[in-house]
Amino acid sequence: MLAVTYSIIRNKLKDYCNQATDNHETVIVTRKGEKNVVIMSLEKYNQLEKAARNAEYLAMIDRGITQLLAGKGQEHELIEADE
Repeated sequence: MLAVTYSIIRNKLKDYCNQATDNHETVIVTRKGEKNVVIMSLEKYNQLEKAARNAEYLAMIDRGITQLLAGKGQEHELIEADE
């Protein structure tokens, strides 16, 4: 992980973009008096998004299991497909 100032990134944006994409580096851009930002490859961003969606899905399953164990489930007949 690299941390650079806004002034430096402005002058060498292409180099840091290449660091992010070619070397899978995360670049933190520090900005005086402002919130910092992160530059990363689209590939790495997509991986993070997928992991977040998976975590949300697993949490939903865990909530469902907890509800079932607490007796809050409903039983339904299975629908058989016509053969």
